[in-house]
Amino acid sequence: MSVLDELYKEIILKHYQNPRNYGLLLEANRAAGGHNPSCGDQVEVMLRVEGGRILDARFQGQGCAISTASASLMTEAVKGKTVEEALELAQRFKAMVVEGAPPDPHLGDLLALSGVAKLPARVKCATLAWNALEEALK
Repeated sequence: MSVLDELYKEIILKHYQNPRNYGLLLEANRAAGGHNPSCGDQVEVMLRVEGGRILDARFQGQGCAISTASASLMTEAVKGKTVEEALELAQRFKAMVVEGAPPDPHLGDLLALSGVAKLPARVKCATLAWNALEEALK
């Protein structure tokens, strides 16, 4: 295993064991959920959006390490972004994970999930929170 693979594994485990932004967002004015029936993962993404900017992002639910880490990393990545920037980030992330596009350096710590593209059964886990984010921002 390369040093980069080891770093990515460490990032995923950190976000799974201690997810950032987990819990109810009482001030949310946008929310959407998702469910992956093939594995039972469930997520609800809650956002506080004002003036076209995401001021806060949280999630709750239950899921595997990939699903939870992805939701945690996503909430960290979209805070402070405009709605357009967050939707563009979602597209870049999904291109990497779903389509196997080369990892985009703009994704930062989200690159830790780049290996999911080689694991088709885990793609839905990694994109569950992102799909909910896109739905909440519609």
